[in-house]
Amino acid sequence: MNHSEQNRFMEARDWLMDHSKIVMPLVLIVCVLVTVIVAVNANQREALEKEAEQAAMAVAVREAAPSPEGVPAPEFELEENTHPELNTLVRTYYDAQAAGNIETVTSLNAYLNEIETIRVQELSKYIESYPTLDVYTKPGLEENSYVAYVYSEVKFSDMEKALPGMQTYYIGMDDAGEYFINDGTYDDTIWNYIREVTLQDDVVDLNNKVVVAYNDMLAEDEELNEFIAYLKEKINEDVGEILAQAEQPEETLEPAASQEEAPPEGEQPVIMTVRATDVVNIRSSDSEEADRIDKAQIGQEFTLLEQRGNGWSKVRYNDRDAYIKSDYLEAVIGENTAADSSENAEQAEQNEEPAQTGGEEASTADTPIGTVTVVESVRVRKSASTEAEVLGTAYEGDELELLMKLADGWTRVRYQGQTAYVKSEYVE
Repeated sequence: MNHSEQNRFMEARDWLMDHSKIVMPLVLIVCVLVTVIVAVNANQREALEKEAEQAAMAVAVREAAPSPEGVPAPEFELEENTHPELNTLVRTYYDAQAAGNIETVTSLNAYLNEIETIRVQELSKYIESYPTLDVYTKPGLEENSYVAYVYSEVKFSDMEKALPGMQTYYIGMDDAGEYFINDGTYDDTIWNYIREVTLQDDVVDLNNKVVVAYNDMLAEDEELNEFIAYLKEKINEDVGEILAQAEQPEETLEPAASQEEAPPEGEQPVIMTVRATDVVNIRSSDSEEADRIDKAQIGQEFTLLEQRGNGWSKVRYNDRDAYIKSDYLEAVIGENTAADSSENAEQAEQNEEPAQTGGEEASTADTPIGTVTVVESVRVRKSASTEAEVLGTAYEGDELELLMKLADGWTRVRYQGQTAYVKSEYVE
């Protein structure tokens, strides 16, 4: 270092020492800024890497969709209210249901069948509002699709408390970029995917939490419990009556010749009951291309109307004609009845139960043949009629001794030591 450079260095050192109170804070600030910039860049890089990883996993799900046999679905975190557009869709949908605005309901859920549409309209007469709606989601199989679990609290008219509940939907996006609800028309791949996702621990925990809250509220509020049991029966009755009225004109147009085929007076046609041997589609006509109404579960029973030569069976389902592949049905031996109405069913019951002597039963009609589990809270009645005396309420999860399943939609059970009846759709 020459003499000139040495002088400059000495001058700089002296200046720094003279102004150290200013220079040192500036140096400290610069160091902090550098540290912050490095940290922010690292966080951004980590966030981008995580986002890319999630995107790659979503693509992997869609490219390796589960087979009909059911390949376990990848486990994504259950997100709560993270998609505002889905919350808006659900809020609009539920508000429309509460108001009975069928036009809006069907515009958002194009796959709502006739029975469910009528059910929504009838139920709206009793609903005041949905004060709480939370949307939990996991990615679906396609881009912009989701498996959605909607937690709701419904406020019924004249009821003080709002009742919790949860419904599963599959939400997708149409060609116009609008989200819509698809809760009924899936292929087997989507059905299996929804089932696998719903069995994941976080979804099971959420569902259990809602079920416990639902059962606790009904157990604590007898008035609300009685109302819910009444409402379920009332809605089913109203839907059945509306469908029957819609079919009435067709029945009056049947040719008079059909009357000649009626059985002799005093002889009732035998109605055969069949049960599903596997999970199978219930369709609107005898074709695999026909609209799917629902899915039959193993052991679910139907009244057989006609067994066709093309491999399909015509059955009665939710007060309408429906069709199931005959290969998936079997006759219910020993459970046929000679009547289709509650009145005739009761008469048949009286005929098959001989008089008792000495306080001992002389018939096997009340001998349990198994048990059934209550899937939804239901009123237990003295006879097979919604007008019959109410003996009590069976709650979800309760087990009842099974005496017989009748073809008219009722199940005879043993309840608190006596013969009683519940609607078949509420037990399995």
